[in-house]
Amino acid sequence: MSLINKMLQDLDARGSHADAAEPNVKPVQRQRAPMTVPLALGAGLLLVLAAAGWFGWRYVTRVPTVAVAAAPSVLMTQESAPASVPAPVPVPVPALLPAPAPVPQTPAALATAADVPVAAPGAAVRKEQGAAKAPRAAQRAVPADAATPAPASVFDTGRQTSAPQRAESEYRRALAHLQEGRIGDAIAALEQALKLDPGHEAARQTLVGLLIENKRPDEAMRQLQLALAADPRQPAMAMLLARLQIERGAAGIDTLQRSLAYAAGNADYHAFLAGALQRLQRHGEAAEQYMAALRANPQNGVWLMGLGISLQADKRNADARDAFQRAKASASLVPELQAFVERKLLQLGQ
Repeated sequence: MSLINKMLQDLDARGSHADAAEPNVKPVQRQRAPMTVPLALGAGLLLVLAAAGWFGWRYVTRVPTVAVAAAPSVLMTQESAPASVPAPVPVPVPALLPAPAPVPQTPAALATAADVPVAAPGAAVRKEQGAAKAPRAAQRAVPADAATPAPASVFDTGRQTSAPQRAESEYRRALAHLQEGRIGDAIAALEQALKLDPGHEAARQTLVGLLIENKRPDEAMRQLQLALAADPRQPAMAMLLARLQIERGAAGIDTLQRSLAYAAGNADYHAFLAGALQRLQRHGEAAEQYMAALRANPQNGVWLMGLGISLQADKRNADARDAFQRAKASASLVPELQAFVERKLLQLGQ
């Protein structure tokens, strides 16, 4: 019984504890109400932050959009500006176009160039202002053939220029080729100059010199013969042709004698002819030409020696001795010739 009573007492004690605990449970439930306030505040703060972030994002993204949108308008404005005022149409000036070949600026050439029609600057400006309103009309205002009168003007200038002037132009071109070392082009230009003006002496002399330098003596002789046939009053040309002929085995005397009348007072010409005659054993004529040369230059030892040789060959020993003595006294002979003159004097019994 005591055991049962003890169990009942325990049960009663547990029940009393349970009844006493119930009031404690309710206060715990009442304490939950204050915990919802911080949660609500936190949630509200999150919403405010989210709203602020959203508005901030809208603001940030709106600025680039406006900038990008403004850029095309600027570009369109820049692109549309030229459309309202078209670029002026350049008016070609034929005088500034390069000519295909150098043409001397003669008065006739300048007059021909002045006759070329060139659009007036004032008219061009008026056309450009009209083109601001009607671009197509401005394009039609420029004549289609205005850009192509230059070639005709250049060739007209060439036709107006005289043959001697064109020959001089070719001669200058040849000199330019020579400075550049273009010998073949220089020879071709000189030949063209002589076709235009056979009397262009400078071109002829330059051409002959180039042909001789480049081992083309036959062509040089042909040029010299053409020059002398056109005008025999060229002693220098005759001497050069005769020298080339002598080097090739010919006498050259006929060439020299044809121009002899135009060589009066030319001591070198007379001495050269005397030497040519002496080689052909024509000593009488040679002595005459040496004397003509010595009248201009009495102290030339070589010519005095030549005169003595021809006089001795012509059996004029006294005159020959006198010529040799004058040659020796001139002191202008090289040692070999000086020794030769001394031997001749011994032969003649000085």
